[in-house]
Amino acid sequence: MIRFDDVTIRYAPGATPVLANVDLSIGEGEFVLVTGPTGAGKSTLLRACNGLVPHFTGGELTGRVLVGGTSTADAPVRAFAHLVGSVGQDPLAGFVTERVEDELAYGMEQLGVDPQLMRRRVEETLDLLGIADLRDRALRTLSGGQQQRVAIGSVLAMHPPVLVLDEPTSALDPTAAEEVLATLARLVHDLDTTVILAEHRLERVLPFVDRIVHVAGDGRVQSGLPGELLDTLELVPPIVELGRRAGWSPLPITVRDARRAARSDPPTRRDRPTPPAPAPRTVALRARGVDVDHGAVRAVRGVDLELHTGEVSALMGRNGAGKSSLLWALHGAGDRRRGTVTPSGTVVLVPQTASDLLLLETVEQECAAADARLGGAPGSCRARLDRITPDIADATHPRDLSAGSQLALALAIQLGAEPAVVLLDEPTRGLDYCAKRALARIVHDLAARGSAVVVATHDVEFAAIVADHAIVLADGEVVAHGPAATILAGSPAFAPQVAKVLGDGWLVVDDVLDERSAVPT
Repeated sequence: MIRFDDVTIRYAPGATPVLANVDLSIGEGEFVLVTGPTGAGKSTLLRACNGLVPHFTGGELTGRVLVGGTSTADAPVRAFAHLVGSVGQDPLAGFVTERVEDELAYGMEQLGVDPQLMRRRVEETLDLLGIADLRDRALRTLSGGQQQRVAIGSVLAMHPPVLVLDEPTSALDPTAAEEVLATLARLVHDLDTTVILAEHRLERVLPFVDRIVHVAGDGRVQSGLPGELLDTLELVPPIVELGRRAGWSPLPITVRDARRAARSDPPTRRDRPTPPAPAPRTVALRARGVDVDHGAVRAVRGVDLELHTGEVSALMGRNGAGKSSLLWALHGAGDRRRGTVTPSGTVVLVPQTASDLLLLETVEQECAAADARLGGAPGSCRARLDRITPDIADATHPRDLSAGSQLALALAIQLGAEPAVVLLDEPTRGLDYCAKRALARIVHDLAARGSAVVVATHDVEFAAIVADHAIVLADGEVVAHGPAATILAGSPAFAPQVAKVLGDGWLVVDDVLDERSAVPT
């Protein structure tokens, strides 16, 4: 269905290729996962599948990309609209209409689909993705996760033979992500649809895919079966790292595989050092009776909350539960119908759409402006950026960065204020496992220096690594709060993979002894 013949892509003459000498063939009815480090070129590969690269993005493409036997160099992008449906990283940027139902129908209208068939497909898509209750909602009033489901639905409704999706589950809660992936798998199995999906949260996707395409940072592309490639890759999900630590062979791909391996060959628990006595903590922010309305929708209902210095809190809940609305209310820039928020110092917020904070022409200018505005030493912002995502060129326009790199830059800018309270809204979107570990170190450093940090996230693996405390919202209300280990391990929806395999008391891979290092020499 799609073939790359010796394809090399660079965005400037003489620049290092983003993709180099790629030979790749993807057949009908395949479910393919595209993975690799943040900024390695995954989005470029996806955009080449329908001619967006180079017709829309610019740059130079040598070799050939064939879609259904037609070269993307020989036809405009619109010629492939009926063949390849595409969902980008930023759903809001791709919307054309104002209302959910209209957006689902728009693509079919452009393809000339019969009105009766169009109506049926809209209803089917609303039900498939569980968004029937949103049909009359304005797109801009939806949460990030709800917008992402509508964006996926607008493409699914057209029934293209190829679906190309760039991190489609990054803003979805665990249950919604599994439902979307199961829907995509049904399209593959029942309709012979080809699905090409880029994703950093491999733990979500691996049980569904047939093949992995790995894009390395030097432009090389490697393809193979999941069991073959995962044994050689550095960036792997917790369940695979657990298998490596425990010495299991073959490495598990699903939680079920890992449970079977654990029953026959239980891993050894690492001895944990006795933690030091906790330092005295004071209230960094106190909220009382916070309500937030978006028109007729009550997004936050009577929330009472205290954030303490030196504590990291994970704010969790399904899409539309009110997490982002609560963060904006705590920050002070968002609407608050009633209630009080009393911080002890500066409060900073990194929103879901990090590009909203990026206004200048180059990464270098953004970093220099942040240092000047916040009184930091020259190079301070750049150093923070390199700790999260290194090797971003100073001359790059921020809007040309991947979503993950944009988030890293926005975070590096905001942290220069040395805030008392740091609010992060889905900070791991677009970040690979290495970048998330670096982000976790930064979050822990902030807490160690006395900041209170709140991370609103659907990334249960990141929450397990970073959080001391967990807060769960449902319908705008706090329905659970307490130690992160208790809340996460006790929830079927929010339990990390290690807890699902080994039970309560095990949260992260670092709980498991590395048997290879324990073998006597």
